[in-house]
Amino acid sequence: MSRTFVGMPPFPTAARAALADTQLRSNLAHATTTIRAKRAAVVAEVDDWESLRLRAAAIKDDVLLHLDEHLVRLEESLTARGAIVHWARTAEEASAVVAEVARAHGVDEVVKVKSMATQEVELNEHLAAQGISAWETDLAELIVQLGDDLPSHILVPAIHRNRAEIRAIFEQQMARVGRPAPADLTDEPARLAEAARLHLREKFLRAKVGVSGANFAVADSGTLVVVESEGNGRMCLTLPEVLVSVVGIEKVVRTWDDLGVFLTLLPRSSTGERMNPYTSTWSGVTPGDGPQEVHVVLLDNGRTRALADEVGRQALRCIRCSACLNVCPVYERTGGHAYGSVYPGPIGAILNPLLRGVGHDEQTDSLPYASSLCGACFEACPVRIDIPSVLVDLRAQVVDAHRSGVPKPEAIAMRAAAAAFGSGGRLGAVERASGLAGRALEALSGLTGRGRRAGGRRLLGRLPGPGAAWTDARDLPAPPAESFRAWWKRTSGGTR
Repeated sequence: MSRTFVGMPPFPTAARAALADTQLRSNLAHATTTIRAKRAAVVAEVDDWESLRLRAAAIKDDVLLHLDEHLVRLEESLTARGAIVHWARTAEEASAVVAEVARAHGVDEVVKVKSMATQEVELNEHLAAQGISAWETDLAELIVQLGDDLPSHILVPAIHRNRAEIRAIFEQQMARVGRPAPADLTDEPARLAEAARLHLREKFLRAKVGVSGANFAVADSGTLVVVESEGNGRMCLTLPEVLVSVVGIEKVVRTWDDLGVFLTLLPRSSTGERMNPYTSTWSGVTPGDGPQEVHVVLLDNGRTRALADEVGRQALRCIRCSACLNVCPVYERTGGHAYGSVYPGPIGAILNPLLRGVGHDEQTDSLPYASSLCGACFEACPVRIDIPSVLVDLRAQVVDAHRSGVPKPEAIAMRAAAAAFGSGGRLGAVERASGLAGRALEALSGLTGRGRRAGGRRLLGRLPGPGAAWTDARDLPAPPAESFRAWWKRTSGGTR
């Protein structure tokens, strides 16, 4: 895959293009509706679902407040079991570790488990620049990679593709990088999965280095955990001689008891299943069984920045279930590409600005506004991330970040309003001027025929100049000829 999110336009521009794609909207509506229905059914079976959400949020918050201690404990546990631990402050450092391990073993290809962290650091592109091919083995990721596409969903990266499109991608692209698709391939899901399995099998059998992420990392035992539905993860984690796992530092939990809470919440919230078909756990090196060299890269890449944000740090609770995407009315109509990141949807709208910071990039600054603030994401989140509150706080941060330099018209208007409301005398002068302006505008609209009356009020038509765009789709009431304060003074509070 050679495409990246670098250089993507701001959300409003990208969303406008996505909304024009009727096939995309149809694919998204069908997929998200199906996932929502499955999730609702299995969540309803759990009597104490809300208690589990509260417990999960408390576990995560406690870990985040003592993250330094738990990370040191995790490193000690992993090292004691034969793993080599690397610390990566940036995406470049994390990618460099993986590339160095691959070069040390003289390989020109690696197989990968689906991993948001490796997508975040653009590991595939970094390895490709050094002549190392990274093969995605998750079915949806394979579709995206073969189609030279970009992922558009956290759980189902190819959610924007339908079966006919997937069949065409397999027929046209599989032969270019390995075993070709069967000559009689149809768009039946079973046949498509069979074609992917045959194509990937040869890559699994010859790969010497595997790359993974981790859904969770248990500090007490030094155990990494990957949950998945297809079995490709199990192949990547057991067949290669060397395994490199890139793990975000927020993925730590303290104990196996804590892990149990999340293994109940995650499959129900993500795939609508009671449990994951495959849950793989490993702790360092086991002689004679599985990879005999294990590296773990603990990734920061902006996470400590997010941790320092008292409102936004709750985003680090995220377990990447994608429940917020599946209920979001904005995501359902625009898809994930419009967000310009591997983290799309409501969680992406807060996580990307938190990790990268605001005030530096127009695309990132646009994301907190990619929401209707309806609150459906908070209701669906299994770890109770209050996404709407974080969005509002990030919007304030974006505004504050742009206060320097020449003020925008909106800022000038707000300052003028603050000055007027800060003094009774100034407010009275503004009210008198408003009355005079209202009579003048009403007379003008009457002369041009643009004004009208409704509900006893005179409504001004489309205004000229700066007010034209605002009044294209709004009715602007004419300011009253007399202000409330003037009326009160004239009538002694309505008694005369």
